Amino acid sequence: MTGRLGADALRELFLFERLSDDRLAWLAERGEVRSYPAGATVYTVGEPATRLFVLLEGTLSMSVRAGGVEIEMNRTDHRGTYAGAFMAYLDLPIARLYVGSLRAVTGCRFWELPAADFGWAVREWFPLAIHLLQGLAVQGMGTQQTVSTRERLVALGTVTAGLTHELNNPATAAARAAATLHGRVAGLWDELAALTNGELAAGQLATLVDLVRQAIGGRPELPPMSPLQASDREDELGSWLEEHGVAGGWDLTAPLVAAGVDAGRLEQVAASVPAELLPHAVAVIAGTCEAESLLDELAEAAGRISSLIGAAKQYTQMDRSPLQHLDVHDGLESTLTMLGHKLETGIEVVRDYDRSLPKHPAYAGELNQVWTNLIDNAIDAMDGRGVLTVRTGRDGDRVLVEIGDTGPGIPEPVAAHVFEPFYTTKPVGKGTGLGLDICWRIVVQRHGGDLRFTSTPGDTRFQVLLPTGVPPPGKGVTT
Repeated sequence: MTGRLGADALRELFLFERLSDDRLAWLAERGEVRSYPAGATVYTVGEPATRLFVLLEGTLSMSVRAGGVEIEMNRTDHRGTYAGAFMAYLDLPIARLYVGSLRAVTGCRFWELPAADFGWAVREWFPLAIHLLQGLAVQGMGTQQTVSTRERLVALGTVTAGLTHELNNPATAAARAAATLHGRVAGLWDELAALTNGELAAGQLATLVDLVRQAIGGRPELPPMSPLQASDREDELGSWLEEHGVAGGWDLTAPLVAAGVDAGRLEQVAASVPAELLPHAVAVIAGTCEAESLLDELAEAAGRISSLIGAAKQYTQMDRSPLQHLDVHDGLESTLTMLGHKLETGIEVVRDYDRSLPKHPAYAGELNQVWTNLIDNAIDAMDGRGVLTVRTGRDGDRVLVEIGDTGPGIPEPVAAHVFEPFYTTKPVGKGTGLGLDICWRIVVQRHGGDLRFTSTPGDTRFQVLLPTGVPPPGKGVTT
């Protein structure tokens, strides 16, 4: 279904309100009104940009494709929102194809103008503006792309460094435990060979095996020991082993004590084997207990690595849709994990969470970028020492997330500019000035929330307020 829109009706659209009557009439002759049913795709990214679309009524959705998934950039019912070939006046490759996709969420009516007519009109009617716009497009987009790329690389470097640091500890522990375990298993084979070559009856071997099982079976239930208690018990076992002629017995005391083996248990071992085989029997028990302990270390290290990978997947939102119902604490915890290496220098993390908060619809990956910027800024402000407070709660019908630090605070002259793009107080090469600007755009423009802060020396707080409903549509954003 198509129709026409008169000059007076075109003047009501903010895009054309300042045009003269003859120019409005020229546009009215060439444009047409077209309707699309709910769910219809108006155009798709990568198609030739042949028409300018101006929304008259209905709700539209603009999206781009990134990382193999479709990401909704704007959903709006604002009359006059324009999309499509809005850069047709530029002789640039970016103007020749649709850079995103446009879909009718509800039934929509658009005023449409061929790209060739729109491009000609802008070039002819506003020649000075064309020169300025073309220069802005070439230089501005290049600058923005360079700076934005650097900002993403800096954030990626921060997260990668944190993940690498956190993975290094369990990986090193696993490698060390595996290497030690190889040696202990080889030693066990030698001791078992000595036992089987000696005068050890089958019944005695069965008794020894049962004692070994008892020793390793009781390990999980042992209460923790202080270093002084462990030292006293090692002295006790060392004396017992010396009295019973076990050479090098002091090397066996640590794994025996860790497994809860005491002198009474060793008396049972001594009673079950010939005296000349006692050193080998004790070595078998000690070696088995230590091997079990090393296996526990390997399992713990593997579990830590698995949990870090899980945190990384949660942080990056791998295999998840962009818009989802989420628990805000998941993103905060995964971000703290990713930045864990920067917290080890002397920063205490205080978590004050309201776990009763409902899940709310949001773009999780983008919110994780907000948490990263705010927490990283707080860490930098404290110069490695202080208290980082992460608090969640309710503010009316909104979810509140507060990131606080005990740094020197934000000076009043700086406070007025913190959300401005390219404004930074960091040394050259360390900051781009886009971190808080990106946070503001994600929270305010993307989620319809609010981002604010208060700051005094020793108490700076950034507060993010997010609606519990679906992020509201934006207005006048183009794709």
